[in-house]
Amino acid sequence: MPADERKALSQARYDHALECLEAARNLLADEHIKSAANRAYYAVFHAMRSVLAYDDIDMKHHSGIISSFRRLYIKTGAFDVRLSMIISELYDLRTGSDYDDFFVVSGAEVAEQTENAEYFLKEIKRFLEQK
Repeated sequence: MPADERKALSQARYDHALECLEAARNLLADEHIKSAANRAYYAVFHAMRSVLAYDDIDMKHHSGIISSFRRLYIKTGAFDVRLSMIISELYDLRTGSDYDDFFVVSGAEVAEQTENAEYFLKEIKRFLEQK
């Protein structure tokens, strides 16, 4: 894929990440806690995909996106290890919220993870601005 197409794809994915983050904030404000957790995770997921667009990488499974991002960008030092922890925490939170009928999560915990997602997107934006 030509460089200009990769850049456009990356921007579209980052815009989607921003939309998910905004949805997470709105859902949290409306006390839809589990739905907010889902959207916070997807903000991070699409932000990872925005970076991987430059490598022509996309996969159907979340685990593939996560492992590729960690291998290519966290293990190489392009991003701080804190981002890996944020991915794990949000993935676990989203999985529990989406699939465990009796999963209990507090609004405070989801608010903290939404803030982590915001930090994640800021770090991704800083990286993408250098591309």
